[in-house]
Amino acid sequence: MWLLRKVHAICDTALRYLKLIENRQVGWLTWDRKSGDFKREQQPLWKKLKLLLLFNPVTEWIDRTHVLRLWTHKKNIKAGRKEGRPQSRAKINAFIDYYHIDMSSFEPPNPESYPTFEDFFVRTFAPNARPIFAPEDPTQATVVADSRLVVYQTVEKTQALWVKGSEFTIHNLIQDDIRSVQWQDGSIASFRLSPQDYHRYHSPVKGNVKWYKHIPGDYLQVDPVALHSSVNILTENARSCVCIESKEFGDVLFVAIGATDVGTVEIHDEIKEGHPVQKGDELGLFQFGGSSIIVAFEQGRIDFDEDLRRFSNKEVMVDVEVGMSLGRATHHV
Repeated sequence: MWLLRKVHAICDTALRYLKLIENRQVGWLTWDRKSGDFKREQQPLWKKLKLLLLFNPVTEWIDRTHVLRLWTHKKNIKAGRKEGRPQSRAKINAFIDYYHIDMSSFEPPNPESYPTFEDFFVRTFAPNARPIFAPEDPTQATVVADSRLVVYQTVEKTQALWVKGSEFTIHNLIQDDIRSVQWQDGSIASFRLSPQDYHRYHSPVKGNVKWYKHIPGDYLQVDPVALHSSVNILTENARSCVCIESKEFGDVLFVAIGATDVGTVEIHDEIKEGHPVQKGDELGLFQFGGSSIIVAFEQGRIDFDEDLRRFSNKEVMVDVEVGMSLGRATHHV
């Protein structure tokens, strides 16, 4: 009897994993904030296997010069350039079907309206598709992108639980000794976008642009498998940094980080020193591929929402939509 129960349990587990593979749900475990359900991110099985091959202690020990990862990176960049060609539009419908994208939320909703896959990739939401939480309350910060999110009250905790690269610090992230000091042990919100997501990003707070800088670099994977490795992904990839001076939150650091297949990390031309931004204003966009955003708050300036903190402490990403609540200012003038 014991043996039968054991065999039955093994079969149940095997069938459950086969079902996940059939539905392409082989990515990181997430909690969907909108539905309240746990799920695994949709991801091609070959991509999952590639990540496990590239980002593990054995490969990291053998490939000290990162030749294998850089070779893969160059192939991804070459593939990404093809997305701007007219022939690429043939991929749009298959991509929508694969990831079950609801096009009624976008403008235009008809896939045939996009001249290239690149145009489809940077599609915009229809009006009111993503309402901004508490739009009249500047003490409430909001989610910056459709993404999977973790939040931590300190950089140290971020390093311990999520970004394991040995060189992840705010100083290395923005490459500035002086400016980085104010966030050196601040609160971190880490957003990861997948290829199927809306790839425009928005301001989390109301304020004025204090400074902007672009840092060239690589376009390596930002999947949790990669972030949990010793490779310094976030401080090696190309990124654009914006500091927003907020009356309610102090100086807020917004860093858009390129990743696999991303052609560019683009901040809109008007986002310059002194430019006013409202909570939810569009700041820029990513071209084709996965990507990541880091938002840093000065220490003690934000209290992240309880559900975000709870799941992040369990290393479970929260599936969120742009405009949702992120947290509240803890003190302001």
